[in-house]
Amino acid sequence: MSVADVKKNAQERMTKSLETLRADLAKVRTGRAHTGILDHVMVEYYGAPTALSQVAGINLIDARTIGVQPFEKRMASTIEKAIRDADLGLNPSAQGDVIRVPTPALTEERRKEMVKLCKSEAEDAKIAVRNIRRDGNESLKKLVKDKTISEDDERRAVDDVQKLTDKFIADIDKMVAEKEKEVLTV
Repeated sequence: MSVADVKKNAQERMTKSLETLRADLAKVRTGRAHTGILDHVMVEYYGAPTALSQVAGINLIDARTIGVQPFEKRMASTIEKAIRDADLGLNPSAQGDVIRVPTPALTEERRKEMVKLCKSEAEDAKIAVRNIRRDGNESLKKLVKDKTISEDDERRAVDDVQKLTDKFIADIDKMVAEKEKEVLTV
């Protein structure tokens, strides 16, 4: 393993942490409806848990309502139950062959809870990035110990890994600030 490999590995892992945070923040509900809220809803389909998007079409009817169109009409009640049981605070109702899922407006207290959740997710992502930095630095120390690189090379590489860490932590802060603004906008 070389210095370049250590840096590349650290960057790839930090990018994955950032993508995980982006996915986690997408789950956090804002005042508007968006189909991403239902991404993690699982429906019992022929005895196997299946993602909702695999058994129904999901679209926005208006700014506060999501429409779910089952591919099979008999799945409507199962889908309705799965959305209700997903603990998202949503109450779907079937209207013909479309299930309407209204998203209730968030109270000020609930918005503050969502902001706390966002900050918690951000802190988890920062911890992951710092752990990756630690792993990278340990790999660099091992390279020095094995006499593969010099101590000067190690120092430069440690500085580069730190700059990478700082960049990703700044990206995390920026991402969370945007999500907070979105959540607090009435």
